[in-house]
Amino acid sequence: MTTTAGRAIGNPSGPKPSLRNKTSRGSILADRAATVALWGTGVLVILILGAIILHFALAAWGVVSLSFILSDPSETTLGGIFPVLWNSVYMLALTLLIAVPVGILGGIYMSEYAGENPITNAIRFAEESISSVPSIVVGLFGLILFVDDFHWGFSALGGALALTLFNLPLMTRLSEQALRAVPQDERSASLALGATKWQTIRHVVLPLAIPGLITSVILTAGRVFGEAAVLLFTAGVGTPPHYNFLNFDLTSVASPWSPFRPATTLSVYIYKLQSEGLGAYVNQIVDGSAAILISMVLIFNLGARYLGRVLTRRLTAV
Repeated sequence: MTTTAGRAIGNPSGPKPSLRNKTSRGSILADRAATVALWGTGVLVILILGAIILHFALAAWGVVSLSFILSDPSETTLGGIFPVLWNSVYMLALTLLIAVPVGILGGIYMSEYAGENPITNAIRFAEESISSVPSIVVGLFGLILFVDDFHWGFSALGGALALTLFNLPLMTRLSEQALRAVPQDERSASLALGATKWQTIRHVVLPLAIPGLITSVILTAGRVFGEAAVLLFTAGVGTPPHYNFLNFDLTSVASPWSPFRPATTLSVYIYKLQSEGLGAYVNQIVDGSAAILISMVLIFNLGARYLGRVLTRRLTAV
């Protein structure tokens, strides 16, 4: 009995010290390997982005200037890109004006009101499926529906609606995930204080979800601003004329404010020049346009993130 008890006391249940040391050493090695892999991936992404920016910055050196940005395209001289740059910004604003409110409202419904059932699961599956559809297929659908069936011809409105169909599922899904990321305790505390469900969503959930909502807007806007395939079949391909910004007649195809006019964006214009290859300054215009396009995307992303931080501080006092 004494021998047995002594053995029991001398050998407590559980892994041996050597086994525990090996397990701890293996966990440390796995943690370090994962850290190195994640840092390596992050550095690789930064290097790729830096290489792209550096390439087009060097290629556009001596081409991009204030005159290049603000002047009209020309077939005999270097010209500029202002009309197509305006169309890109106009299309972005028009699309976000439609997609952002609808996407956020859809995300609110899916996150706060819709239950878990086969219908909502089918909606989420459809959202993910539409987001993976090739953009050229969406462009052909827009061509059939907006250009041919609605008899709009090539128009900014048709392009914006086609872009909305393409990006709305992504916007809705990301908004839903951002709202679901808000802790349930925040909702419970608000409801316990007597707030209604909508008051809780408006004053508690939405302010806390702003960083995620801003991210969804950034991802959607990046796809819109750089999209070309959808707009090839809906907004038109061409060289825009000189725009008279004092013409506020929204029914006139000559007005830059009209959604019913053709609107060749910067990305489509780059495709047009590169595919045609006509003119002595094609390469310079393409390089300069690509540099401006990348710069605009970076400026928009950084500006949206800064706006998101400001709104978060003001609405949550954090």
